[in-house]
Amino acid sequence: MKKCPTCNKPVHWQDNPFRPFCSERCKLVDLSKWVSEEYRVPGKPVPTESDEDEKDHRDSDSNSPDSSLNYGSDRDDGNLVFIGESD
Repeated sequence: MKKCPTCNKPVHWQDNPFRPFCSERCKLVDLSKWVSEEYRVPGKPVPTESDEDEKDHRDSDSNSPDSSLNYGSDRDDGNLVFIGESD
């Protein structure tokens, strides 16, 4: 018999709506650990919005468009689009 990952009690697998947990309580305890970031999946850190804002601010001076290139902003999303080199 399998054991509940939260409390280690034996779990009846068949017709158990909470499996692999033994109860709704254990399922919610596990969920709360994921939500509070007690459990984490290893990997590279994901940048937050504040990280992106800081990066955009630092890069704004170094990423100014080259004056010899034409950029247009006629797209719906407002992003600049490279049109071609100016004469």
